[in-house]
Amino acid sequence: MRKLDEKARLLQAAPLRIGISTRALFDLEEEHAVFVRDGVWAYSDLQLQREELPIGKGTGFDVIERLLRLNIDGERPFVEVVLLSRNSPDLSLRAFNSIQSYGLGIKTGSFTSGRPIGPYVSAWAIDLFLSNEVDDVRAAVEAGAAAARLGSLPANRIEIAEDEVRIAFDGDAVVFSAESDQIYKDQGLAAFLAHEKDNATSPMSGGPFGNFLKKLSLLREIYMDGNGFSKVRIAIVTARNAPAHARVVHTLRAWGTPADEAHFVGTFEKAPILKACGAHIFFDDQEKHVLGASAVVPAGHVPGPHQADTPIIPAA
Repeated sequence: MRKLDEKARLLQAAPLRIGISTRALFDLEEEHAVFVRDGVWAYSDLQLQREELPIGKGTGFDVIERLLRLNIDGERPFVEVVLLSRNSPDLSLRAFNSIQSYGLGIKTGSFTSGRPIGPYVSAWAIDLFLSNEVDDVRAAVEAGAAAARLGSLPANRIEIAEDEVRIAFDGDAVVFSAESDQIYKDQGLAAFLAHEKDNATSPMSGGPFGNFLKKLSLLREIYMDGNGFSKVRIAIVTARNAPAHARVVHTLRAWGTPADEAHFVGTFEKAPILKACGAHIFFDDQEKHVLGASAVVPAGHVPGPHQADTPIIPAA
């Protein structure tokens, strides 16, 4: 990597800070099933019995590991990860033992013994929160963080480019605001297309992941080589297609957050595109897209007001 520049120092002063629950980082589904079936005491007993047993990797593990690898030994970190867990402090030992066994650079966390996580999202100045619990995700959104509920870990995944981290986003109501979607819902497809064509060069407002994208883009620039390739790759995978695609490009250009890949899929399924992209995580506000994507890549559902089967931005 080239000598640290002003952007690197800026990110070191305010690192990209990710909060993640233990069940999103690790595979604790067996333990969670015990909790649901037999209660908190049986769950605690099982965790204590397994205290020295490393926990398997969960849905969020891969992207967290890859982001932490971007930190430079001996330098202030670009990325910090904070465990935010409803487990008790007594059970924190298993999580940190597992972190040590995998060599992850996670050193901080909050363990609340069943109390809500939400208040600690703003206390830790979290930029992105990942969890399996919808209530905690919604609380994180209310606290001003980008947040997503993770789906299941794909059973079969082909991995390439071990030194890269590839993060994919839906557009409207995720990276961008839902303002264009509202025009479609209120006035119909023709009005939506006319509005987007007339405003093609007018940047959209930021959505729930807008600020996270901007901070991630700093990390992308830090790791940009002389040929225009970065270890941090950003992809937009949206149901927009021509002519509504142009506003996406102009918005990213105006924000100074160019994407490495943009896929304007229209009515085509997103999952095959995401598989080809090899995304390490994908964020979408429609459950049907998250469920489809989860078969091939780790995926997170971004809370929103939309029904699962209702199109957000229609294909032209």
